[in-house]
Amino acid sequence: MPVAEDIALIKSQETTLVFSTFDEAVAFKIGSAIRERALAESLPIIVDIRTFDRPLFYAAMPGSNASNPDWARRKVNVVRRFLRSSYRMVLEQQRPDRAFKLGEGLDIADYVLAGGGFPVTVKGAGVIGVIAVSGLPEREDHGVVVDAICEHLGIDRRGLALPPEAE
Repeated sequence: MPVAEDIALIKSQETTLVFSTFDEAVAFKIGSAIRERALAESLPIIVDIRTFDRPLFYAAMPGSNASNPDWARRKVNVVRRFLRSSYRMVLEQQRPDRAFKLGEGLDIADYVLAGGGFPVTVKGAGVIGVIAVSGLPEREDHGVVVDAICEHLGIDRRGLALPPEAE
């Protein structure tokens, strides 16, 4: 799928996957669902769900490593700054060094172009937080989050899922 089509589909994900409410219970339910999937599929990931003022859910799965939380933190910062998914930013920026352009003033220590951070958008409030996954290739990290939100909201993921990356 061409990059422009991927970006359009991610924009559709961002506008469709909107919560009526989002609180500690919702974060726990979604985080637990991602954790259960990770256990069932042996996914070596971490899950970090937070609003912009505090963490709500965190889990580290077998096989994840010490760098995954830092990758997730930097993905969270990207979503907070741009109010869009970190994978969309990857595709829009097209930077193989994973860094934002020098003129953006965004230090690689705090911001990274890597997929897996998805905005938590609440109807009437806008983007209030992030669901981040780290440990898989970035397109798969993104997909794990989208799948979990679709499941929680009762939306058929097949219409929103990115196709596997062409080799």
